[in-house]
Amino acid sequence: MDDALVIGGTRFIGRHLVAELLDHDYDVTLFTRGTRENPFADDDRVAHVEGDRTNDTALEAAATTVDPDAVFDCVAYHPKDVRAATRIFADCEAYVYVSSGAAYGREEIPKREGETPLHECTPDQATDDSFKTYGNRKAEGDRAAFAAADDGVPAMVVRPPIVYGPHDYTERLNWWVDRVNHFDRVVVPGDGTNLRHLVYVEDVAAALRIVAERGEPGEAYNVGDRRLVPLEELVERLADALETDVEIVHAGPRELAAGEISLEDYPLYRSYPHVLSTAKLAGLGWESTPLEDSLARTVDDHLESDRDGDDNGPDREAEERVLAILETL
Repeated sequence: MDDALVIGGTRFIGRHLVAELLDHDYDVTLFTRGTRENPFADDDRVAHVEGDRTNDTALEAAATTVDPDAVFDCVAYHPKDVRAATRIFADCEAYVYVSSGAAYGREEIPKREGETPLHECTPDQATDDSFKTYGNRKAEGDRAAFAAADDGVPAMVVRPPIVYGPHDYTERLNWWVDRVNHFDRVVVPGDGTNLRHLVYVEDVAAALRIVAERGEPGEAYNVGDRRLVPLEELVERLADALETDVEIVHAGPRELAAGEISLEDYPLYRSYPHVLSTAKLAGLGWESTPLEDSLARTVDDHLESDRDGDDNGPDREAEERVLAILETL
């Protein structure tokens, strides 16, 4: 494969995917609305076709203009988007849909492709735009890709959990980096053993390329850090990357109530472990970046940016009330 069309490609996962494809000698075309700054605007290796991916006519025009070997769909948020794209790009060599670990509909450890059931999706959920139906819509997008593969379209699915790294506009990990960078005492909810699978963005980009080149149509592939760490260890590793020391203070629901905070208010907290098996993807030759390297790059980017993730977690003033209560116990 030589020519790639990236639907999306200027913000986060897609941005890293374009860099990954360029590093592997692809000719790349972006298909975006043009409403965000294009980081590749001055790179003559990257073409740009402007259009709204929810407009089938615009997507059909892009297919005619580009005639790509591989299509990477980074911004399909509704099942109809996947159905349209797999129809329009039915003749490509690979169509890769960026799904989510949120598509899994049952809590088990680990969640495995083809074994762990996916969420159901009602017609109303399929057209909803709220976060509460995100997993349902992604699951139905998976089923749309599988149905297309049954009809001969080389459609494949990649499922990441929470993605972190440079240019992360969600700022969920940035919240923790900012806490560690600015405070000597960091509140960790619960007992610190909370475990939620994360994945470094460059590893997602590599997974998308590898699945396009080596994956099997009709298959899904989980992608996640091969080294999982509980939340407390993650905070400690961020402190190492920042070359600082922090005192970790555990707080349960009773203590957090002093600041009118709940466990779930903390970014990356999840009451039940969320772990994806990545063995299937590793079988294609994919490897993940060592955690110390991915966190170091993430921290460096954080320090160079103006992101602090402040809207993602409790206010420090509320946490100070919790810390004051804990000092009296």
